[in-house]
Amino acid sequence: MATGDQSKKRKQRYLPQNRPAKKKGAYPLKPGVQGFFISCDGGREYQASQEAINVIDSFFEELMHGTGLKMNSSGVLENPINKKVTFSYSEDEDEEEDDEGSNDKEEENKEVGDKEEVSEGGNKQVDEKELTSEGSCKVKQTEKDEEKEEEKQENVVEEEPPKKKPCVEEATASAKVNGNAEKSIDKLIDAELKELGDKSKRRFMKLDPGCNGIVFIQMKRRDGDPSPKDIVQHAMTSAAATKKHMSRFILRILPIEVACYPSEEEISRAIKPLVEHYFPVETDNPRKFAVLYGARANTGLDRMKIINTVAKSIPAPHKVDLNNPEMSIVVEIVKTVCLIGVVEKYKELAKYNLRQLTSTK
Repeated sequence: MATGDQSKKRKQRYLPQNRPAKKKGAYPLKPGVQGFFISCDGGREYQASQEAINVIDSFFEELMHGTGLKMNSSGVLENPINKKVTFSYSEDEDEEEDDEGSNDKEEENKEVGDKEEVSEGGNKQVDEKELTSEGSCKVKQTEKDEEKEEEKQENVVEEEPPKKKPCVEEATASAKVNGNAEKSIDKLIDAELKELGDKSKRRFMKLDPGCNGIVFIQMKRRDGDPSPKDIVQHAMTSAAATKKHMSRFILRILPIEVACYPSEEEISRAIKPLVEHYFPVETDNPRKFAVLYGARANTGLDRMKIINTVAKSIPAPHKVDLNNPEMSIVVEIVKTVCLIGVVEKYKELAKYNLRQLTSTK
């Protein structure tokens, strides 16, 4: 009896005591999710998932708030990044002021010389009184010139910029005015931290696909949010235009809008909303499409059967074109989950390989 009581106590010591057991690690990938299928370097899945969440979140914010780069139909940026900045206190204005001052002095000296020549070229016979008067005039003119120069120097000294006052008074005044605003900002930050701590309110979350070299980021889409296809399309076009290095471990990003079990019946049923959205029956512009198939950790499926079920679900006005497709339907099978998405310009954008798009070679 004593041994039985001890074993019960040991079990109770390690039980959660009416509390739900905390799950460690990422949740497994299951059907019925939307998100992003990402391939990365082997053994760097954790780092790639963190980078992917940051990259996707940044492009999501650009689409929501309209802060991204705008491009023309030809792929050229409308607003150039490099701009010439000129300041009001630039050196050019100082040089212009110095040139104007020197020009004024030269004109004054020329006028004085002209007056002297006219006085000398008048009458040749000059009395001693006139010479003395001329001497006194010259002395007065020189004195006036000296006084003008002194006044200019005093004005220059007076026009020197005043010394900077300490910013203590301004800081205290602004702190008093913005006191209420800072309190409200602190409340907003606390609320955002609580949302980030709650996994149910996160927009992007990592799921475990169970394979090496693969990461899946789930997107909990809300009303008014862009689709995974729009986010990835914006990311690839901006990366191709700017050639800006964005990540270290991510290779390819593909949008996933449907996840189901990899059977012909389930695929034909789950792909219907995608077909209605991207391949409508009544349209004036029929599109050319291709099916891209990939399988990982699953060798029991027939590749051609899956491709044929996807191709047959597309209505008649649209045609298959494997050489130059306008739209590509991505089918990725990971263990027992089939992931389906739609992409545009797959070959033109380096097969959505972020590393190749941003490389300068």
